[in-house]
Amino acid sequence: MTIPKVHVKKGDKVLILSGKYKDKTGKVLQVFPRSGKVIVEGVNIVKKHQRPTRDNPQGGIIEMEAPIYSAKVMLVCPRCNKPARTGRKFLADGQKVRFCKNCGEVND
Repeated sequence: MTIPKVHVKKGDKVLILSGKYKDKTGKVLQVFPRSGKVIVEGVNIVKKHQRPTRDNPQGGIIEMEAPIYSAKVMLVCPRCNKPARTGRKFLADGQKVRFCKNCGEVND
């Protein structure tokens, strides 16, 4: 089994490409590289039945974000503010960085 590549990082602004939340943008809250999924703020909201605990004595039904496949999201470039494919290149000091294929801006 191959592990899918995750092209976004925590804190990136992304655009949802398909599904119920298509064309919605949000911030990446968490990345799961082994399963190739990400959690995006305000996207894929599910209801979870929570049992009363010491931390949450009330219990009840809470709404939370569930993971979606990273292939369904596209990075929004901070400079040109458009969804863009990303490339990878090495800087002069040998550091590997992501760059926007539209404007060439380094995203890391």
